[in-house]
Parts: sequence; structure tokens; C-alpha cells
Amino acid sequence: QVQLVESGGGLVQAGGSLRLTCAASGRTWSGAAMAMGWFRQAPGKEREFVAGISWSSGSAYYVDSVKGRFTISRDNAKNMVYLQMNSLKPEDTAVYYCAARHGSGVPALRSSYDYWGQGTQVTVSS
Repeated sequence: QVQLVESGGGLVQAGGSLRLTCAASGRTWSGAAMAMGWFRQAPGKEREFVAGISWSSGSAYYVDSVKGRFTISRDNAKNMVYLQMNSLKPEDTAVYYCAARHGSGVPALRSSYDYWGQGTQVTVSS
């Protein structure tokens, strides 16, 4: 079993930056094939894939709307994954969730992920 806890959300003005952190823990966290992802859900919207990373290779993937602005990274030793968000826009306002799945693939479908954090609110003002 894996537990995920997000932190780092907050209120920021358009053009600003935030860094989200996801801490992973649990007895089954062994460094085996696994992928991590960030999803977000805005009011009235479906939860959507934002970015993902293969734990072993570090290969990263992004939704088109955040390419060039967001960077996902991981610290294997600490079992942490980060989402650096720059040039934030009001459209980025959402609850951001960390997710994890067994396997090295990084799908964009939320149903492919096995574990979820509680979410952290990101609000970008105009």
C-alpha cells in the first residue's frame, strides 16, 4: 500500500510560481516499476492529467496546456515528486492531486492510477 500527501498549494498572482510536492510512503514502496502523475480538477470540470513521470527512467510527459511552464521531477532517494509551476494563469486554478501506479508507463487516464493523494488547492488570481 502506498500513501501520497501533497503540499505546496496556495494563492498566487498570474505570472507567479508555485512548487507542489508529493511525498510517497508505505511498505510496498520498493522502487519497482512505478509511475507518478499530477492531475487537477477545477470546479465543474473533470479531473485531468497535467504531468507524469516514470520513476525509474525519469521520462516526463505533459498536457499541452502546461508545456514550457510546468516541470515534473522526482527524488528517488526521498520518494518525492515535484511539480514546478511557472507563469501561472488563472486557468490553472484547481485542486491538484498526486497519483501513482504500478508499472513504468505514464498514461493520462485517471483510471490507470492506483493511489491518490488528498489534493492541494492552487488558486491563481488575475
